[in-house]
Amino acid sequence: MPKEVHIEYRRLILSLIPPSIFLLLIWLVKIVEVIEGADWYHLGIFSGKISGLKGILFSPLIHSNFSHLVNNSIPFLVLLTAIFYFYQKVAWRVFFYSYLITGIMVWTLARPSYHIGASGLVYSFAAFLFVSGIIRRNINLMAISLLVIFLYGSMIWGIFPYLPDMSWESHLIGFTIGAVLAIIFRHEGPGPTKFISDMEDDDEENETDMSGQEAPPERKTDIN
Repeated sequence: MPKEVHIEYRRLILSLIPPSIFLLLIWLVKIVEVIEGADWYHLGIFSGKISGLKGILFSPLIHSNFSHLVNNSIPFLVLLTAIFYFYQKVAWRVFFYSYLITGIMVWTLARPSYHIGASGLVYSFAAFLFVSGIIRRNINLMAISLLVIFLYGSMIWGIFPYLPDMSWESHLIGFTIGAVLAIIFRHEGPGPTKFISDMEDDDEENETDMSGQEAPPERKTDIN
């Protein structure tokens, strides 16, 4: 295996560890809840109530059923792995800011009800990657978010109040927080996606720098 490929493979494996550990914790919580025959919805965020503040820490760990958990697990793993892979310097900050600020804003602004699940984080991660991809002109980042949105079909509608038992507030707030974080960390992450014309322009500049003069006319390539 070439050295460069080995480095990227190791980087990918390391990027998978934090989201995998968090998902393991969420699944363990649900399994214990089912085994005990309990319902831990009261650990969610209840907006406006002092007793509901504990949900800022616990609500992403609580899910109504396994279907809810599965729907959140796959996009959570893909999106957070991408953040740890492409944004090594700020990945933990993006995770914790998304976690805490989204929870605080849900407690402050959402309907007086219990809000549970990690979908607010999913929306925050998706918005972060997409907006950062636009700012940094990186198609790979935008493509990851769009792919997840496409596969996670209801995601685009999740920020609208069309289902009475869905916390659309968590989705909308998470999405907003992710977009704001992308702006705050606009100088972090991979650079613009390079196309063939960009790479050829770079080659020409390198030739000019090395020789001290422009490359001979016959070596230039016109891009139509």
